[in-house]
Amino acid sequence: MVTAVLAIGCSVNDVQAQVKAIDKLEILYDQGHYAMVYRRANRLLDKPDYDYSLQPEFYKSLAMFQLARKEFWSKLHPTALQDARKLFLEVKASSDGMKVFNAHVDHVTELKQDLAMWASELKRSGNQDKFDELQQILFGLFDHVPELDNPGLTPPAAVPDENEVAESPITLKRREDIIDFAKKQLGVPYVWAGNDPNGFDCSGFTSYVMTKFDKKLPRRAEDQYKSSRKIKQRHVQKGDLVFFDNGSGISHVGIIVSEKGQPLVMIHASSSKGIVITEIETSEYWLKRLYAFGTYVD
Repeated sequence: MVTAVLAIGCSVNDVQAQVKAIDKLEILYDQGHYAMVYRRANRLLDKPDYDYSLQPEFYKSLAMFQLARKEFWSKLHPTALQDARKLFLEVKASSDGMKVFNAHVDHVTELKQDLAMWASELKRSGNQDKFDELQQILFGLFDHVPELDNPGLTPPAAVPDENEVAESPITLKRREDIIDFAKKQLGVPYVWAGNDPNGFDCSGFTSYVMTKFDKKLPRRAEDQYKSSRKIKQRHVQKGDLVFFDNGSGISHVGIIVSEKGQPLVMIHASSSKGIVITEIETSEYWLKRLYAFGTYVD
């Protein structure tokens, strides 16, 4: 009986580990770490424990399409587009493949838009050969996939124009203290659902930091946005929060560390590097997903 109980316990742990591994693929893909998705998916495909799931194949195919847009990758993997198409269709044609696609339709829709934009860029730049290759590969691939013209979240709440009021020295000092405390967490690893210095996810990090300044934030990034005081970008400054939408709703949150009026820089929990500082406006990935700003500083 004891042996049976232990066996059951081990199987539950195995399933939990497998779910976390799949969740990690999705998080990395959301944040644009396509090479990491490709490598991790390959490792999972080498493990019999993941034979039950089509998601490693699914995310591998999506990552290969995204990586094929990069010149260095396409030189190293000249058949990347054809290989991605083949794997994509294999998943789609399998008995449970459509369940995977329906569960992650936003990622497929976003990929469709990204590849369409790439095709337009190739056409404008006069790269006819590459354009023709891409058109041939994409032909029929995204039939019945919706356009990404209606993201899963309503547009950001309108923020009224208000006369700017100079903040008190106490408030300005609090902003500096928030950033100083947040920077003390640099290097802390990313942990799924983590909310303490042993490991953070994005909203766990913002919640942890603001709690130290007597501000209790909701746990989810979307709820943090909803309960924050909305602000316009030109008024954003240190200690304010920045929110990102991946096409299916708010998926990430960070804390602004840049001065008002300066290029946006945030400190946040990156799924690949842990707590890091990132320049938003020099990152195509983050800038494309920039959604809105809110604050809890008063």
